[in-house]
Amino acid sequence: MPSTASRPTSAPPRSAPGGTVPGVPGVPAVRRAPSVAGLLAAVRAQVRYAAPALLAYAAVRLTGLITLAFWAHRRHHGVRPILATQWDADWYLGIADHGYAHQLGTAFDANNLAFFPLYPVLVKAVAALTPGSRATTGLVIAVVCSFLAAWGIHAVGSHLHGRRVGVLLTVLWAALPVGLVQWMGYTESLFTAFAAWALYAVLTGRLLWAASLAALAGLTRPTGVAVGAAVALTALLSLRRGFSVRALAAAFLAPAGWLAYVGWVGLRVGRWDGYFAVQRLWHNEWDGGAETVRRMREVLARNSSPELFLVLVTVTLLAAVVLYALSAGDRQPLPLLVFTGILLLIVLGSGGVYFPRARFLLPGFPLLLPPALHLARASRRFRTLVLTAAVLGSAYCGAYMALVWPSAP
Repeated sequence: MPSTASRPTSAPPRSAPGGTVPGVPGVPAVRRAPSVAGLLAAVRAQVRYAAPALLAYAAVRLTGLITLAFWAHRRHHGVRPILATQWDADWYLGIADHGYAHQLGTAFDANNLAFFPLYPVLVKAVAALTPGSRATTGLVIAVVCSFLAAWGIHAVGSHLHGRRVGVLLTVLWAALPVGLVQWMGYTESLFTAFAAWALYAVLTGRLLWAASLAALAGLTRPTGVAVGAAVALTALLSLRRGFSVRALAAAFLAPAGWLAYVGWVGLRVGRWDGYFAVQRLWHNEWDGGAETVRRMREVLARNSSPELFLVLVTVTLLAAVVLYALSAGDRQPLPLLVFTGILLLIVLGSGGVYFPRARFLLPGFPLLLPPALHLARASRRFRTLVLTAAVLGSAYCGAYMALVWPSAP
């Protein structure tokens, strides 16, 4: 597939990029920050431009929510606890309520220092200013951030390939098998919002904006290092055009959030490798993919009746590898390939628990660009059939994950 496509004439206005960064195809040179009035006008134009994608996103996720509610009612189970207070959401609420552990400890999966701080800090801060419980606040933050993420995903897709691809990319992200997590008290929506807008900023030459968002992503999830690396590498490559204080500052700022939290954990537990020691307590050490391969063999070859959700996770991981190869073949812009490549390395190369790995890949939306491009060129009938199947499949998988699978999303 070609890596570029003509943009529609209805695209929102953008200032001229002013050249490209050598070695980073499609990435403009650094641009000066617009005025406040210009920025507000651009935001309004982008909201109008993204409205079809945001409405489609809402429709997909509401379909999943209605399916979950109907299934939960049949099983006499409440929906709110599933979305707001169970599994990892409970860990984040515990951090918001009581803070972090002061010692490393020895118990397996009992140290909350494994969870990055920005989301629980937001939950605590917003809950202090609004009515309702912290669990409700966390859920509202996740839902709002999911729309910001969808908007950013549409911005990246339409910037690269036009409005239709942007909408399709957003719908495909909404209809991922584990898309229900986007509307749960988890960090995936917040992280994806930071990642999407950081990548859009770097693709449009706004390196300091990109670096600031990358730093926030680094305070949200361990995989924030992937966003920081993508932005920092682009900033460093831009120096080949000549020295720039902005680019150099962006290169240092982009990974700062991730480094700050990892360093803080080390100081808190009194050892330089404190964060990685916490990960070892969770049995989440880097093993180069040995555990991933072992579990894939077990699910696909050795187990005569594998759990459906584990089959789904395995297929998702294999599909992600194929999609990354297609993305590289399409010559996606380097920042996207760096981000998704490091994300894949972390998810596939870690030896931790297997079942949440499809969720860990949820922020890797650039992997969906190849199928979005293919659907954009396909017939309307084929496109409708594929998207309908994806939406219904996502609704079923989300409800199954939350209500039938005995462990966690």
